[in-house]
Amino acid sequence: MASLRKANAYSKRKVVPYTRVSKKRSKSYIKTVPQQKIVKFTMGKEKLFEEGKLPIVLSLVSAEKVQIRHNALEACRQYINKKLDKELSGQYMFRVVPFPHHIQRENKMLTGAGADRMQTGMQLSFGKAVGKAAIVKPEDKIFIVAVQTPKAEQFARKVLKQIKSKLPCKTRIIAENIAQ
Repeated sequence: MASLRKANAYSKRKVVPYTRVSKKRSKSYIKTVPQQKIVKFTMGKEKLFEEGKLPIVLSLVSAEKVQIRHNALEACRQYINKKLDKELSGQYMFRVVPFPHHIQRENKMLTGAGADRMQTGMQLSFGKAVGKAAIVKPEDKIFIVAVQTPKAEQFARKVLKQIKSKLPCKTRIIAENIAQ
């Protein structure tokens, strides 16, 4: 597999969502859509959350407009879910909120001796689809974790703080208590 470009090549750019896929191939701007890396969007016991048995809700919220790649969201999802499942085993609900629709393109450039004879430079520079990203605005929720007890809340808060470095934006944690 080819290596990915650095996230800062994409993350803070002003972008128009690039998602046009048509059933008719000739009208489709995107010929091949990269596969979705995020496997599950809701984990834990969703039924407990719907019944109101998980009253403490923590949300990881973005503080700026940014593109978050699907592989970054998946890495965070795996880490959070593993930690919560090990510590709280079935007494939590965890959700990934943004869905990566935006398809990122890359105009592949060659480097090294003789590379100038093999590429077109900025002529025909539209690029090929290389990945997907979720476009997140300020105050948009990225992850939601619902737990039962204050002790579980402290653990979930600690886990959410640990994944901040995997995301390309400044984030903060907002707590809500949904007690009936």
